[in-house]
Amino acid sequence: MIEVVASMARGPVFLAGELMECLITFTNPMSHLSTSASSEMLAWASAQIHCQFHASENRVALPAQGNKQDVQAESDTVLIPSRGERGQCVLDTPPKILFCDLRLDPGESKTYSYSEVVPIDGPPSFRGQAVKYVYKLTIGCQRVNSPIKLLRVPFRVLVLQGMPEPPFPQDEEVSPSNPFLEEEEASRRDARPLERALDMLMATTSRRCPHMFNITNMRGKVAKFCIFKTVYRLGEDIIGTFNFSEGDIPCLQYSVSLQSEEEIQEQYQRRPGQAVSVTGHGRHLESCLHTASSHFSLPIPLNVTPGFSTDIVTLRWRLHFEFVTAREPMEPPTVLQNQSEVTVWAGAEHVDHVELK
Repeated sequence: MIEVVASMARGPVFLAGELMECLITFTNPMSHLSTSASSEMLAWASAQIHCQFHASENRVALPAQGNKQDVQAESDTVLIPSRGERGQCVLDTPPKILFCDLRLDPGESKTYSYSEVVPIDGPPSFRGQAVKYVYKLTIGCQRVNSPIKLLRVPFRVLVLQGMPEPPFPQDEEVSPSNPFLEEEEASRRDARPLERALDMLMATTSRRCPHMFNITNMRGKVAKFCIFKTVYRLGEDIIGTFNFSEGDIPCLQYSVSLQSEEEIQEQYQRRPGQAVSVTGHGRHLESCLHTASSHFSLPIPLNVTPGFSTDIVTLRWRLHFEFVTAREPMEPPTVLQNQSEVTVWAGAEHVDHVELK
């Protein structure tokens, strides 16, 4: 028996175009007091990255793939990283050989380093209602006269539009290497593409440009809505304000929901005019009768996927608003200037109202 352990020092989240580094350790768990007959012999081991695509048969109509076989015979020595998995392999990197003819004595371990640039032309990791894109690092190894065994390590890929091409820009690729460069400086140079991408993301999402919207219904104006920007990064709070003082219609209550829209491209829809799949990711609800202004804050979860588009699916984000308005004017409570006693305000028990979405 051989134990295989894969460790990603920087964690399981990568930007497309970023260099992935993984340490893969092969161990013979037998006690070192065992005889030499307990030694294990591995013929080979290799690793590669692949992206698996899966679509819901009720929502997506994919073209026929023919009689393509995804079954690997036990005696086959060819590594198929997606063997036995559902869906289609839409992207993979060339396999890299870790070793050939490795002998491990009882209690002995060998560690190998695997590095590969995450493909920049692939889709992001996404688990939607209709489609899924899942990235995995597949490690395959084979003992002598034994079937191939696979170890799959899932990881997450984020796609940032405009990220520099890996591994370095043109001016750094042609520059001569410095043999006296310290390891810390070398690792810092390797991180420059990621740093540039993060700087670009920070610059894009930090630009503020207030957008104003008038919220109305058939009977008049309800409120004025202001949002300070329209581009956000994961984990950031979406903040907006309402001004009800300029409204003609009393607003009793409002709610704001953060939603994602998953739309299948027309040529792949199972049914003509198929509805868009909507998923909620947070909601803010507040009563606002006799309120001059109000605001909301909705955090963007860290585990969601930013908007993107492929040949099959498009993901968009939106804010969904609902307002409950009164049909008749609502007189505000009066407070005397010289009133010394404590006054308790109570909401109306019955209000004739309508909902605006």
